[in-house]
Amino acid sequence: MPAPVEPSALPGPDAAPKPRTKPAAVRLDELMAAAEALFIQKGVETTTINEIVERAGVAKGTFYHYFTSKNDMLAALRAKFSQGFLDQIQREMDACAPEDGVARLRAWTRAGVQVYFDGYELHDVVFHDAQHPDRGVAEKNAALEQLEAILEAGARAGCWKLDDVALTAIVLYHGMHGAVDASIAQGRHDAQALSGPLAAMFLRTLGARAD
Repeated sequence: MPAPVEPSALPGPDAAPKPRTKPAAVRLDELMAAAEALFIQKGVETTTINEIVERAGVAKGTFYHYFTSKNDMLAALRAKFSQGFLDQIQREMDACAPEDGVARLRAWTRAGVQVYFDGYELHDVVFHDAQHPDRGVAEKNAALEQLEAILEAGARAGCWKLDDVALTAIVLYHGMHGAVDASIAQGRHDAQALSGPLAAMFLRTLGARAD
C-alpha cells in the first residue's frame, strides 16, 4: 500500500502550472546559438541539421518550423549580426551631439571596430561563405547607408566637405574592415588601440580636425 502524501507536498490551488515547452522565442534563440557554434567550429557545409537540433535539444521538426534549410538559417544569422552591428553603432552615436560630425564619426569607428573584433568568427562564416554574394547585399547596404547619413550630417554641419558621399562611405567602411582583418591576422585584438588612430586617419582624409 503506498504511503500517504503529506498535505504540504501537494501543490496549492494558486500554484502556477509548469510550462510543457519553452517559449518559441527561446527555442529559436537556442537553435540559432547551436547553429552559430557549429558553423564556427565545423563550417557550414560540414554541419548537418541533425547536429544543430541535437545541440539545441529540439526536434528536427522545430528546425523546419523556422527555417527551410541551412542556407536559410545562415541568412538569419547574417541578419542578426548585421542588426547588432547597426544597433551598437547607433547607441554610440546617440551619445554624441547631432551636429558634432567629428564625435559621431569617432563613435562609428570605435563601435564598428569593437563589434567586428567581438564577432569576427561569426562574421567570417556569414559573410565570407562561398555561396554568399558580396556585391549588393542588403546588410552591407544598410551599414553603408548608416555611414552615409553620418557623413551627410557632418557635411551639413560644416565639419567637412564631400564631393561623393557614397564613395567616401565605401572607402571608410572597407578601410575599417580591412584594418581589423589585418590586426586579427597579426594576432592583435585591441579594439581601442586600433580605433583611435583609425578614426584620426579617417578625419584627416575628410579634411576635418582630428584632435
